[in-house]
Amino acid sequence: MSDKSLLIEIGVEELPIHAVDDLARAFAHGVCDGLSKRGVAADIVHARIFATPRRLAVCVPGVASTQPEQRSESLGPYVNIALDADGKPTKALLGFANKSGVEWARLGRVVDAKGERFVHRSVTSGRATTELVPEIVREAAAALPIPKPMRWGDHDFAFVRPVHWLVMLHGDQVIVGEWLGLKSGRQSRGHRFMHPAPVHLVDAEGYVDALRAAKVLADPAERRQRIRDEVARVAPAGTTPRLDDALLDELANLNEWPVAIACAFDREYLAVPHEALVTTMRANQKFVPVFDAAGRLTEHFIGIANLESKDPAQIRHGYERVIRPRFADARYFFDADQKAPLASYQQGLRDVTYQKALGSLWDKTVRVAELASMIAERLFAQGVEVDAAQVAHAAGLSRCDLMTRMVGEFPELQGVMGRHYATAQGEPAEVANALDEFYRPRNAGDGIAEGALAQCVALADKLDTLAGIFAVGLKPTGNKDPFALRRAALGVARTLIEGKLDLETDVLLKEALAQIPDAALLPSSAGRGRRETPGEGSDSRDVASSKTVPSPPTPLPGGEGRSFAARRAALLADLRAFILDRLRGYYTEQGFTPQQFEAVAAVHPASLVDFDRRLRAVAAFARQPEAEKLAAANKRVANILRKEGIDADAAVRRALDPGLLREPAERALAQALDEARKDNAARLDGDATQRDYAGALARLAQLQTPIDTFFDGVMVMADDPALRANRVALLARIKARFDAIAEIALL
Repeated sequence: MSDKSLLIEIGVEELPIHAVDDLARAFAHGVCDGLSKRGVAADIVHARIFATPRRLAVCVPGVASTQPEQRSESLGPYVNIALDADGKPTKALLGFANKSGVEWARLGRVVDAKGERFVHRSVTSGRATTELVPEIVREAAAALPIPKPMRWGDHDFAFVRPVHWLVMLHGDQVIVGEWLGLKSGRQSRGHRFMHPAPVHLVDAEGYVDALRAAKVLADPAERRQRIRDEVARVAPAGTTPRLDDALLDELANLNEWPVAIACAFDREYLAVPHEALVTTMRANQKFVPVFDAAGRLTEHFIGIANLESKDPAQIRHGYERVIRPRFADARYFFDADQKAPLASYQQGLRDVTYQKALGSLWDKTVRVAELASMIAERLFAQGVEVDAAQVAHAAGLSRCDLMTRMVGEFPELQGVMGRHYATAQGEPAEVANALDEFYRPRNAGDGIAEGALAQCVALADKLDTLAGIFAVGLKPTGNKDPFALRRAALGVARTLIEGKLDLETDVLLKEALAQIPDAALLPSSAGRGRRETPGEGSDSRDVASSKTVPSPPTPLPGGEGRSFAARRAALLADLRAFILDRLRGYYTEQGFTPQQFEAVAAVHPASLVDFDRRLRAVAAFARQPEAEKLAAANKRVANILRKEGIDADAAVRRALDPGLLREPAERALAQALDEARKDNAARLDGDATQRDYAGALARLAQLQTPIDTFFDGVMVMADDPALRANRVALLARIKARFDAIAEIALL
């Protein structure tokens, strides 16, 4: 029976669809970890995970029948403590021997750094795997991530769902055990309807085939592929079913034997925005929407049944019947919402608290509109075609759809419905699109807002969220981020960088903080209001009427004006660091090294567009053969300046005395530095989007030879103070040339 596959299967009532995959992985990991901890040889690398709505299973190949010999070593007291002056055992030694179960004279000795001490070594035969597996299963099941275990019957135990059968096989032998009142065996169960009889498992290797014969696809990958094939089979010709990974996972975890059913709804419902129809199909019914070749939603959809029916038409009629009232509701909401102008919903925003100290949703909207128009004016001054008045108008409408019936029913459509309603009411396309786009990026794989107008609103909204929530002291801690501030910070960074918006980060943060009411800066402002909206991107909201009643301002020591200014300055530093921290992850994912990132961060670029261009130039420079030596030279220069207590900027400002450039190497270096400065002047002029940092670094790379020659032949710390100061000033110029781009020494 040695080295055979081990199969463990737990049969349960239907599992929560979003928990199936996590539970299956955790259970398999627990079983494999249990074997490893006990030293049982097994091919855990090729362990297979199985899961359906009614079972969690793992099959581990090559599992040995027994543990190897178990060797243990227990350290006892040191000899000077264990034996008295006459060599007799002390109480300490006798106690250790008694605990180890041997005579003290049979104990061994070992020497370590502190001296010689007694030791007890033992060797025991390994236990049979069949004895170990039941306890491994109990440990693995107890460690599963189950937030709310269920109890059933009159039992005092609990699990994610009631348990009905337990299979434990090593090869073709049943492993005898008991768990949660169930005795193990070789009887599994097939499809609830198409094969209700027990499934007799001959051995562990035949598990998948035996269940497949019983109309159960135990392999999640096989089940997912069957769903793809079934959907493709019934899709009307010339159409494209939209089966994304999330919906595929849900369908796979709902069905053990998926069968696709082609369905259709009344074409009149296509007058409703397709996002609303798709949302109700996917979220409420787990149906697959079908689009035509032009990307338009069609009246067709596909349902996935969990059996092969003798009368598929009955299932189709059921699916079509259940979706009809939901579509009717969506059409009613859509028609009713359009009876009033979108701007009319602004009044409702006044009655919804965003955050106690930050006011209502309308207060936030006003701040965002003001900040967005400022951003637009700065971009317009740089030559970007954007109308500040139109930006402010779009920002004013940005949250109106939160008060509509459609978004009240489907919160995930916020922004989407704003775009549709604005378009229907004749708003310019740029304004209408901005009402949807300003939420972007909604997730890690999403792009930024498209178009300058939408980008202005997106930046303003995220900056206001960051400034406001930081001001009231609710910045993220650990894994908690209820206002999605990490996503907002990365959204700000990505919008600036990917949108090539050359705006100074500190200026944006100052303007955002200036919009935050003084009451929010008070120590007591972190308290929550009676009614609050969740963070950006949340799937729910509270539209109950609740006026904000701010706490009366408490005088701060030293005068309110000065204290509020200091508080805003501190918040600006915190926000700058917070955004920079998000950037580290952003650039790490793109393959930049931490050293490259820190080299640029050390020179504090004013804008993130500038930061991005510098970083890409540094990465290109780091690949050049001269980079390592030049980085070392810059580090050497920095060390010299630091040890001498010399300010680099002051040393650079000190004029070089040509008469003190006595050595040929220092004259050559001074000339090379001056030529490089002149050559790079044009490359480093202008705004950040035009600077050629890569070209400037490539030019500076040509300094390697004169720098090496200088260090090889010139004594920097000369006895003559004037000569030494002149040479230090020359070295400072090396660092200054590179520091104009990044702190290369950090590479």
